[in-house]
Formats: sequence, structure tokens, C-alpha cells
Amino acid sequence: MAIVLDGKLLSQSTEKNLSKRVRLIRERTKIVPTLAAILVGSDPASATYVRMKGNACARIGIDSLKIELSENTSTSQLIEEISKLNKNENVHGILLQHPVPKQINERKCFDSISLEKDVDGVTCLGFGNMSMGAAAYGSCTAIGIMRLLKHYKIDISGKHAVVVGRSPILGKPMSMMLLNENATVTVCHSKTKDLADHVRQAEILVGAVGLPRFIKSDWIKQNSVVIDAGYHPEKCGDIDLHNIESKCFAFTPVPGGVGPMTINTLLLQTVEACERSVEK
Repeated sequence: MAIVLDGKLLSQSTEKNLSKRVRLIRERTKIVPTLAAILVGSDPASATYVRMKGNACARIGIDSLKIELSENTSTSQLIEEISKLNKNENVHGILLQHPVPKQINERKCFDSISLEKDVDGVTCLGFGNMSMGAAAYGSCTAIGIMRLLKHYKIDISGKHAVVVGRSPILGKPMSMMLLNENATVTVCHSKTKDLADHVRQAEILVGAVGLPRFIKSDWIKQNSVVIDAGYHPEKCGDIDLHNIESKCFAFTPVPGGVGPMTINTLLLQTVEACERSVEK
């Protein structure tokens, strides 16, 4: 029987520890760890995600500050708001909810976030530091996956990992994190030729392409570790998980696998950012 990599269970147990750390910070310094979330426009899915993150903050005693901007916000206006948060000593982490309206240069806005407050791991500087093994907060979903693998003692070193997806906030950082743990990494995407052949070689497979059931179950290598980082309205991920338990060594369920670890890692990195600011 395959091991279920239960992100919901791990995130719940981690929250207990984070609550203790937050309580200790508040008792010792009177400082409350604070995450600022910026929501631009009225996308209902984005509003839901921001609300979920706010609820998660409340569970462990973190303050959440929500900044709501209009659909017509410009790049310069958004950067101005981010600059204010960078200078605000009471804010320890900044989250710019993705995606933003089309007229905004999202990359420019991401990169205006201070490295010390980039708890969502979205800046180019943070990615570069992480890739080179220097201090940085990593992409929350990718870090969440690495935490799951570590918790369940999944050996990475020397394994052939295939990451299907190349987004700046998931596929690319995921690939570098696996490489830094001595995996041999192949990066694929929706336009890769003979994708099935690549996937069949994967001892560790990460589906991060953003398309429902794009990766077929009969492509999956026997006794592999299957990580599905997708979630779609059909309540499925990027991988067809039909009969997956009889085939693989371990897998993440959808829902309840990677998703809870993403928000949990955001909380973890916000607490860490606050602890580091206190130590300065």
C-alpha cells in the first residue's frame, strides 16, 4: 500500500508549534508577527485564497493586514503600496496575491518586495539566493513539498526527479530545490515532446503544469513518489491519480496534500521573518 503524504495532517501539527513560537515572541517582545496581504481587483478565487490565509494567521496568533486595491491599479501605484509595507516595521511578511490585473507588471511588483519580507518566495533575488544555497525564503508551495518529503523520510539524493511545469513561483524553484538535494532533475512542460517518455523515467514526479489531469496515470513509473501540486474546480490535480495507490511508493492526495502545506509554509516563513527582525 502506498504512503499517503498527508499535508493536512502535517500542517495541523506544525500549527501547534508555530502557535507556541508566536506566543513566545509576543510574551518576550510585545511584538505581534504580522503578514500583509495585497489583493488587487475582485477575482473571487484570489479573494478566497486571501481569506483562507487570513484565517490561518488567526489560528496561530499572527496578525493579518489586508490591503485591497482597485481593478484599475497601475504598476506604480502597486509598487508605492509595497514600498510603504517595506518601510513599516510592524509588518514582517508581504504577500502579493497572484494573479494581478493584466495592466500591471507583476514581475516588477514582486521584485519590489523587500527580501527580508518576501515570505512567499516570489522575488528574483530570493530565487537566486535559494538556488545558490544562500539565505532566502523559498516559494511556499515548493518549500511545502520539500517539507512533506522530509517529514515522510523520502530519499531524494541520487533520484531522478521530473518536474512538469516551469512557472517562476513553482516549477523553477521546485527544480532548483530538488537539485540542491542532489536529485538529477528533468524539467518538462506542456510543450515538451514525448512527455510521457520523460514522466515514465521519474522516480520522483512533480505535477506543476496547471492543467487538470494533464499527466496520465499510465505514464507513472512503478514505485515512484508522486507529488501533485495542482488543484482545479473539478477537485482534481494535474495528475490523473486513478488507481495510484496500487502503483506508486508514495503520493500526495488532492485535496489534502500539497495545498495545506503552501499556506502552512507561508505562516512558518512569516514567523521566521518576525523572529529574525527581533534578533537584529
